Amino acid sequence: MANTFINRISGSIGTTETTIYTTPGSTTTTVIGVSVSNRLQSNILVDVSLSDGSNTAYLCTGSLIPPGSNIILVGGEQKVVMQTGDTLKLRSNTAGSADIVVSALEIS
Repeated sequence: MANTFINRISGSIGTTETTIYTTPGSTTTTVIGVSVSNRLQSNILVDVSLSDGSNTAYLCTGSLIPPGSNIILVGGEQKVVMQTGDTLKLRSNTAGSADIVVSALEIS
C-alpha cells in the first residue's frame, strides 16, 4: 500500500459549487486539514459538502467568514475519511471570494 500526502488548493471560488477534491480509484483518503478563507473586504457565507454520489453531507452551511479571515473545518483531532469517488465541494454566496486548502493522506 502506498501512502501519499497531497494538497489541493483552489482560489477565487464563487457562487457555483466547485469540486475541490475527488478520491481516486482504489484509494481511501484521510482528510487531515480543510481551511477556507475570505479574500474580500466584506463578509461571505460558504458551504462545504462531502458527497458519495448518492448522499451529500455538509461540513458547514452558510458559515460566515469575515474579511481577511478563515475557518478551519478539519484539523487537529478531527479527520474525515473519503472512499473512492467521494467528492469535497465548496460554494460561496459571493463571486470570486473564497480560497480553500485541503491536505490529505491518500492510501492506495
